[in-house]
Amino acid sequence: MADRWLTFDCYGTVADWNSGMGGALTGLAGLSAADAGRLLAAYHPAELEIEAAPQWRPYREVLAAGLARAAEREQVRLPRGGEEAFVRAWPDMPVFDDAGPALIALRERGWRLAFLTNCDEDLFATTRDRLPVPVDAWVTAEEVHSYKPDLAHFRRFADKTGATPANWIHVANSWILDILPAARMGLRSVWVDRDLTGHPAKLADRRVTSMRRLPEAVTDVSAIPPRT
Repeated sequence: MADRWLTFDCYGTVADWNSGMGGALTGLAGLSAADAGRLLAAYHPAELEIEAAPQWRPYREVLAAGLARAAEREQVRLPRGGEEAFVRAWPDMPVFDDAGPALIALRERGWRLAFLTNCDEDLFATTRDRLPVPVDAWVTAEEVHSYKPDLAHFRRFADKTGATPANWIHVANSWILDILPAARMGLRSVWVDRDLTGHPAKLADRRVTSMRRLPEAVTDVSAIPPRT
């Protein structure tokens, strides 16, 4: 029997990006809670812009440049070295409470687990080492010199593992970065819609709002014939 693969986005799905990076901002000297909230909201479009540029940059550079761009747009003055706040805080980013039990249950049901992450190798390692189950494979942005929603992560994973839409389900929070490209790849998917974005759920085979219901959702999706 062929391996059954679940690929996950990491940050926002398994690790709590907003909580970790929000805490990094509120810890900056002289920055109010209101300014921290504005910066966090402004950071996301800045990151997408930098990642979409023709010249690939390591994610730690994206983090710093994106935060500096957000501060400029919001007219928030960062303390000296403040643009590095996300990089410094990265190793302490919390894992969602519901992620560990879900990963354990899925592993016990025979699934192999992998991650497709818009991150550098060393940054991802700080999170991977804190998960309660071993990770069988991963593809980072550093490896492919590309950022999702480009398909390079998905294609590299298929090349590395031999996974096909017949034995591969993708699980993620981001509709733009993950659910949309998974649909383009012809993959079945479970959308962990933690942010309640309002995007159309029809691109995913199941939608859940936490990982508590993920094992059951994966069981349901695995019974759906692969897309042709």
